[in-house]
Amino acid sequence: MKVTVNVDCTPEEARSFLGLPDVQPLQEAVMAQMQERMLGSLKSMDPEVLLRTWGPMGMNNLEQIQKFFFSQFPANAGTPPGKK
Repeated sequence: MKVTVNVDCTPEEARSFLGLPDVQPLQEAVMAQMQERMLGSLKSMDPEVLLRTWGPMGMNNLEQIQKFFFSQFPANAGTPPGKK
Protein backbone atom coordinates (compact mmCIF):
# COMPACT_ATOMS: atom_id res chain seq x y z
CA MET A 1 0.00 0.00 0.00
CA LYS A 2 1.33 3.40 -0.95
CA VAL A 3 0.02 6.72 0.34
CA THR A 4 1.09 10.08 -1.04
CA VAL A 5 0.29 13.36 0.68
CA ASN A 6 0.94 16.66 -1.05
CA VAL A 7 0.95 19.79 1.06
CA ASP A 8 0.85 23.14 -0.64
CA CYS A 9 2.12 25.82 1.74
CA THR A 10 4.86 28.37 2.08
CA PRO A 11 7.96 27.73 4.23
CA GLU A 12 6.64 30.22 6.80
CA GLU A 13 3.32 28.38 7.03
CA ALA A 14 5.04 25.01 7.40
CA ARG A 15 7.37 26.39 10.09
CA SER A 16 4.51 27.80 12.15
CA PHE A 17 2.42 24.64 11.70
CA LEU A 18 5.28 22.44 12.93
CA GLY A 19 6.09 24.84 15.78
CA LEU A 20 9.58 25.68 14.58
CA PRO A 21 11.09 29.06 15.50
CA ASP A 22 11.43 31.85 12.97
CA VAL A 23 15.20 32.26 12.56
CA GLN A 24 15.08 34.82 9.74
CA PRO A 25 15.92 37.83 12.00
CA LEU A 26 18.86 35.91 13.48
CA GLN A 27 20.06 34.90 10.02
CA GLU A 28 19.87 38.49 8.78
CA ALA A 29 21.87 39.73 11.79
CA VAL A 30 24.55 37.06 11.33
CA MET A 31 24.80 37.74 7.59
CA ALA A 32 25.13 41.49 8.21
CA GLN A 33 27.94 40.87 10.70
CA MET A 34 29.70 38.47 8.30
CA GLN A 35 29.46 41.03 5.50
CA GLU A 36 30.92 43.72 7.77
CA ARG A 37 33.84 41.47 8.76
CA MET A 38 34.54 40.43 5.16
CA LEU A 39 34.54 44.03 3.94
CA GLY A 40 36.86 44.95 6.82
CA SER A 41 39.26 42.16 5.94
CA LEU A 42 39.39 43.32 2.32
CA LYS A 43 41.16 46.45 3.51
CA SER A 44 44.09 44.30 4.62
CA MET A 45 44.39 42.94 1.07
CA ASP A 46 45.55 46.37 -0.16
CA PRO A 47 49.04 45.91 -1.68
CA GLU A 48 50.45 48.90 0.20
CA VAL A 49 49.23 47.51 3.53
CA LEU A 50 50.62 44.07 2.70
CA LEU A 51 54.05 45.51 1.88
CA ARG A 52 54.09 47.51 5.10
CA THR A 53 53.13 44.39 7.05
CA TRP A 54 55.60 42.05 5.40
CA GLY A 55 58.49 44.47 5.12
CA PRO A 56 58.75 46.54 8.30
CA MET A 57 62.18 47.86 7.33
CA GLY A 58 61.13 48.82 3.80
CA MET A 59 63.56 48.23 0.97
CA ASN A 60 66.42 47.39 3.34
CA ASN A 61 64.56 44.23 4.29
CA LEU A 62 64.20 43.25 0.62
CA GLU A 63 67.92 43.81 0.04
CA GLN A 64 68.77 41.62 3.04
CA ILE A 65 66.56 38.84 1.70
CA GLN A 66 68.24 39.07 -1.72
CA LYS A 67 71.73 38.97 -0.18
CA PHE A 68 70.79 35.92 1.86
CA PHE A 69 69.25 34.20 -1.15
CA PHE A 70 72.27 34.77 -3.40
CA SER A 71 74.72 33.86 -0.63
CA GLN A 72 73.31 30.32 -0.73
CA PHE A 73 74.73 29.74 -4.23
CA PRO A 74 78.35 28.73 -4.71
CA ALA A 75 80.67 31.53 -5.81
CA ASN A 76 81.41 29.85 -9.16
CA ALA A 77 77.82 28.92 -10.00
CA GLY A 78 77.64 31.46 -12.82
CA THR A 79 80.81 30.34 -14.64
CA PRO A 80 80.60 27.74 -17.42
CA PRO A 81 82.20 24.34 -16.82
CA GLY A 82 85.95 24.26 -17.50
CA LYS A 83 86.42 28.05 -17.09
CA LYS A 84 87.14 28.20 -13.35
